[in-house]
Amino acid sequence: MTQQVTIAPEIKAPEVKGVPETVTAAFDEFMEAFEAFKEVNDTRLGEIEKKLTADVVTRDKMDRINRAMDDQKKVLDQLVLKKARPPLGGGGSARGELSPEAIEHKAAFDAYIRRGDEAGLRELEAKAFSGTTGADGGYIVPPETDIEIGRRVSVVSPMRALSSVRTVSSAVLKKPFATSGLSTGWVAETAARPQTSTPQLAELSFPTMELYAMPAATQALLDDAAVDIEAWIAGEVDIVFAEQEGDAFIRGDGVNKPKGFLSYTTVADSAWSWGNLGYIATGNAAAFKATSPSDNLVDLVYALKAGHRQNGTFMLNRKTQGEVRKFKDADGNYLWRPPVSANQPASLMGYPVAEAEEMPDIGAGSLAVAFGDFRSGYLVVDRAGVRILRDPYSAKPYVLFYTTKRVGGGVQNFEAIKVLKFAVS
Repeated sequence: MTQQVTIAPEIKAPEVKGVPETVTAAFDEFMEAFEAFKEVNDTRLGEIEKKLTADVVTRDKMDRINRAMDDQKKVLDQLVLKKARPPLGGGGSARGELSPEAIEHKAAFDAYIRRGDEAGLRELEAKAFSGTTGADGGYIVPPETDIEIGRRVSVVSPMRALSSVRTVSSAVLKKPFATSGLSTGWVAETAARPQTSTPQLAELSFPTMELYAMPAATQALLDDAAVDIEAWIAGEVDIVFAEQEGDAFIRGDGVNKPKGFLSYTTVADSAWSWGNLGYIATGNAAAFKATSPSDNLVDLVYALKAGHRQNGTFMLNRKTQGEVRKFKDADGNYLWRPPVSANQPASLMGYPVAEAEEMPDIGAGSLAVAFGDFRSGYLVVDRAGVRILRDPYSAKPYVLFYTTKRVGGGVQNFEAIKVLKFAVS
C-alpha cells in the first residue's frame, strides 16, 4: 500500500534586493520580511502540532528570514541615524543665534583646529579661570559642539537614550538616599504630632572616567573652508563614544569605566534587597520554558512595581529578539510587533524593545533579557566639557585630534530594573 505524502505549500523567503536608499524603502522591506516570517513560523508551529517536530527545511527557512530581518533592521537603523545627522558643511551651528562670547569661542576653536593657532583659545580659557588649559590638556570645544556630540551619542546608544543623564562640573557625583524611607503617619487636626525617627541615609557615588577617541584628518580637509569642522568632529566621535559607553553602561566593571547594571550582584527576586538586582529564573538551564515560554516574560514584567512597570522597556540583543519573535499568546497573536514607523522601536507585549548588542546571548546562567524603568533605575553622569588636543606630529601627514570626555554611570534605583536569568532557579 502506497503511503500518501502531503507536501506543504512553498513559502518563499523575502527577495534579496539591493541596499535601499531611503528610510521608507528600508522600512517597507523590513515589514515584508516580517510578514514572510509570520507565515513560515505558523507553518512550523503547525508541523510541531501534527508531528511533534518541525521540518528541517521549515526551520532552516525561518532562521534565514530571521537573519534577513536583523540585517534589514540594521540597514534601517543606519539610514535613520544618517538622516538625523546635520549636513557636513555650510556653517553648521553658526547659522543659529549665538552670543558674542560664543562667536568668539567658535572662531578661536576653528583657528586652533585648522591651523594649530591656540592663542585665542588660551586667552579665552584663561579668562574663564580654567585650571586645565594648555596644549598638554587640550581645549574645551564650543558648547554647541559639546551638545551635538551628546545628541548624536544618544541616538546611537540605547542606554544613554533610556537613562537619566546628569551633567556635573566635578569629578564625582554623590547622591544620598534614605535606606528605610521617610517616617509618615495620620493624625487628627488638633492632636500632638509624635516625633518621627531619624532617617538612615546612605550614599551612592558615581565617579566620572575618561573616554577618548582620536579621529584623523588631512590638511586638505582642514583647509577646506566649506567643511564645518565642528560637525565633522562630532560625526567622527559619535559612533565610537556610543559603542564604548553602551558596553560600559551594560556590563562595565567599574574599573576606569562606568559600572554596568549587569555587573551588580543579582539575587532571586523573592529575596531581593537594596544594592542588588532581582532576577526571575526561566526554570530551564539554558533556554526559555519548554512549554508556554512567554510566561517567563510575563513573570519578568510583573516583577516590577506598577509605578516602574508603566515606564518599562525590554532590553536584549538581536539574537535573543529572534527567539522571542516566535512567541504567541493564547489567541495566536504574536507578542513581538514590528515598529509602527521607521524611527520607532519594536514592541514586546506592548512595551518598547531596545536593541543592545552588549546584552549576552541566551545560555546557561546568562542574563539575556532585562526589563525596567531605566530612567529611574540607571544614572549617566557627564562631566561638562569635551576637550580636544591637536597633534600634527605623531602620524604625518595626518593631523590627529585627541578628543576626551569624562563620563560615569551606575544603578541609582535597584527596584526599577529586573533581569531574566536562564537557569533552573
